[in-house]
Amino acid sequence: MSIFDRFENAVEKGVNSVFSRVFRSGLKPVDVNSAIRRAMEDNLQEVSSDRTIAPNKFVVRTSVTDLESIGDDMPVLVDEFERDATEYATQHGYALLGPIAVSFEEDESELTGQLIVEAANERGAVAPATVLEASPEHPIIDVDGDRWLLTEPVTVIGRGSDCDIVITDSGVSRHHLELRITPTGVIATDLGSTNGTFVEGHRIDAATLVDGNQLTVGRTRILFWTHPEPADEER
Repeated sequence: MSIFDRFENAVEKGVNSVFSRVFRSGLKPVDVNSAIRRAMEDNLQEVSSDRTIAPNKFVVRTSVTDLESIGDDMPVLVDEFERDATEYATQHGYALLGPIAVSFEEDESELTGQLIVEAANERGAVAPATVLEASPEHPIIDVDGDRWLLTEPVTVIGRGSDCDIVITDSGVSRHHLELRITPTGVIATDLGSTNGTFVEGHRIDAATLVDGNQLTVGRTRILFWTHPEPADEER
């Protein structure tokens, strides 16, 4: 789904070995994960009795030595930290305003093995669906197993890095599909893609989606729903 996918094999074969190599001394990955979780908990916003918003942007400030030790392994490690934070928010039922983003910055005042994490909310066109709270105003889509809450009126899906949801599928065009939330429903519009957009197996230029629809772009399946729970029926 992102540029980090090129590191997928390395992650699957044992990102722990990367951790142990990078953090032989000083900062440990468990320290980073724990610090991000603490920063998330310390900056929760309870907007109602059943809705708590967690920060989704984290800046890890650490020593020059620790930062240099990470080097080229940064994308693998950042991907894992972001996955862990997303899973943590999901497990606790925290809502997010956008995708989890973790970055590292050098802080000359920090000693080796020490860090500070700054947390903030950053709204995105989509957010990980950490809770199944789909509604007609904010539908949820499942893109090959990754669930996203549509938080803005327009969401662009494609292979281009500037898309709101990036799909690494060679059959998908750079700007393939637009989902637009309107007062009368969500409209899916093909953006002149090479291989087309299909809703329930029918190629469309534009179509108003209904709860439970399945879209296909390239080899990627997208499920759409507007109710709190996705349809149980397998398509």
